[in-house]
Amino acid sequence: MLERMDDRGSTAPRLLIIFPGALGDLICAAPAMRWLMARTPGLAAELMARAELARFAIGRLGFVHGHSLDRREVGQLFAAAGRISPAAYAFFGGFAQVHTFFASADPDFRAALTAVTGMRASFHPFRPAGPGHSARRYLDAVGAPPATPAHAALDLYPEDFAAATARLASVGLADGEYVVILPGSGGREKNWPAENFVALAERIAPPLRPLVILGPAETTLEAVFAARRLPILANLELAEVAAIAHKAAGFVGNDSGVAHLAAAAGAPGVAIFGPTDPARWRPQGPVAIIRRVPLAMTTVAEVMDRLLETIAGHSSMRAADG
Repeated sequence: MLERMDDRGSTAPRLLIIFPGALGDLICAAPAMRWLMARTPGLAAELMARAELARFAIGRLGFVHGHSLDRREVGQLFAAAGRISPAAYAFFGGFAQVHTFFASADPDFRAALTAVTGMRASFHPFRPAGPGHSARRYLDAVGAPPATPAHAALDLYPEDFAAATARLASVGLADGEYVVILPGSGGREKNWPAENFVALAERIAPPLRPLVILGPAETTLEAVFAARRLPILANLELAEVAAIAHKAAGFVGNDSGVAHLAAAAGAPGVAIFGPTDPARWRPQGPVAIIRRVPLAMTTVAEVMDRLLETIAGHSSMRAADG
């Protein structure tokens, strides 16, 4: 397994991509990053991002190493001209190319990164403006041809699937017999009411069973689902969540990073939207979108119907392909 984060990096000529976003942003930007890697096949690609995302992206999104965006050398690039540290020159100067979506509009940062890389830095907007899906906007921002695929795909490790199998066994579940419930998101205003997720989970009938996955931001919801004796897995690694979603019959979630992760892992499902625009932010793949404003107008029956339709349609397509 290639998963490691260190100061040494690859011994081959290296490409660094700096990205400041959360999980959903990373999944949307992944096709653009893959295109940058494919354009420079002789360079070993490394990602600088939030530490959890940098670890997850190693191998699974084509990167060979990861670096935390909290590295001190990053902060040193905001120093006044003439006060950039030798450490920043040593670190960033070690890359043949640097592409940054971070602080790309900051003139001081641009000047400093240009200096420490010997003018080998390229600057791209974070969350680029324009119509259409954000994945396509990222591709346009890096100059990819219009026909470049905009759907992110994960390369999961055997160890990821093994960990997922062990997690599933711990709550009495096996591959393909469950629906993943993802009740959280990065903002409360994007969350379908938790009691609706509970009601939905209780409607899932054999041979399927519900499986609730909670992240660190959803710890307050655990008691709500535990009171109804629903299977729960909490605070998993992103790779475990992705592998569990890959093995699932389907998923239901909000407009959230984990919904993007589940879709990128190949799971069919339903994403529930409210204030945000699904034309720009929807998870890509076999995912049905339901949007109501306010969110509470979306009914449990509607979500259940779309979930079963999506699972059945995806199963039919896979059977035909097989």
